[in-house]
Amino acid sequence: MITNRPNPNEAFPNPNIPSLCFIKNVVKNPRIIIGDYTYYDDVDGADQFEKHVTHFYDFIGDRLIIGKFCAIAKGVEFVMNGANHRMDGVTTYPFYVIGGDWGSAIAPVKDELPLKGDTIVGNDVWIGQHVTIMPGVHIGDRTFLHTLSPWVTLAVWSESASTTNSSLICWN
Repeated sequence: MITNRPNPNEAFPNPNIPSLCFIKNVVKNPRIIIGDYTYYDDVDGADQFEKHVTHFYDFIGDRLIIGKFCAIAKGVEFVMNGANHRMDGVTTYPFYVIGGDWGSAIAPVKDELPLKGDTIVGNDVWIGQHVTIMPGVHIGDRTFLHTLSPWVTLAVWSESASTTNSSLICWN
C-alpha cells in the first residue's frame, strides 16, 4: 500500500524538480479547471501555465477543463475561442475585440461569433512539447499527443495517439 504519496494541493510536489508543478494550485482564472495531480513541466516557469492559454477573453466565457493525472510538457499552447474571427461579413477583422467606437458600432451578439465551445482534456492525457490545441477541441482519456504535433483541431478519441501529422489519429 502506498502511504507517502504527493500532496495534490502543493504546487511543487518534488523539491528536487522545480520545473514540475501541479498547476491547479497556481492557476488563478476560474474558467481554467484542472484536476488533481495534473502537472506542467517547464524549466522557464512551470507556475506560469496560464501564459500558455491564449485568446482567453472574459466576454466569451469559454472554459479550459483538464482532467486528473495529465502530463503537459513545455511549450504547449491552448488557443481559446477569442482567436476565431467571423467569416460571414465584409471583413474578418475583429472590430468587436479591438474596442472603442468600433466595438460598440459593429459588435456582434455572442450567438453570431464562431465559438467552438469549451476545450476539454480528459484524464491521464500526455501532451508533448510544443503542441498547439485549438478552440473547442475535446481530447479523450488516456491519450497521447506527440511532441511537435502541429495543431490539434479535431476531437481525439480516448486511448489514442496523435502523431506529428495532426490528421493521423491512431487508437487502440
